[in-house]
Amino acid sequence: MPGLSFVFVGKMRERHYAEAFEEYFKRLGAFGKPELREIAEERLPEQPSEKEIARALEAAEIEKAVPKGAYVVALCVEGREMSSPELARTLDAAMGAGASKLCFVVGGSFGLHERVKRAADLRLSMSRMTFPHHLARVMLA
Repeated sequence: MPGLSFVFVGKMRERHYAEAFEEYFKRLGAFGKPELREIAEERLPEQPSEKEIARALEAAEIEKAVPKGAYVVALCVEGREMSSPELARTLDAAMGAGASKLCFVVGGSFGLHERVKRAADLRLSMSRMTFPHHLARVMLA
């Protein structure tokens, strides 16, 4: 299995999500040693303005956390929906084309900065439904 990396914004506070993620992350170890990088989510007021949200999206920190040479998959609502076999073929093709790692990026409560999404090799949506970003981490693992 190729190198696998996850970049997540925010810490998982809910124990049930954290325990579920840890279990699936541990299972990934059978295929190699996955990496996990968590970036602190900036605190915002209860009713943030668009400018406050834009400033808080952690683009520079995410960009630093993504391994060089990685095929980057940004999870976002406007991304492409794919079946599991389609995703597997897409990731396999990326590795065949020379990507050294696969890196999945999940933003915080307000999503990902547009710069991060534009730089990604693939924008992926899990569904047309919206899920809490912590649940998306569990589903991804």
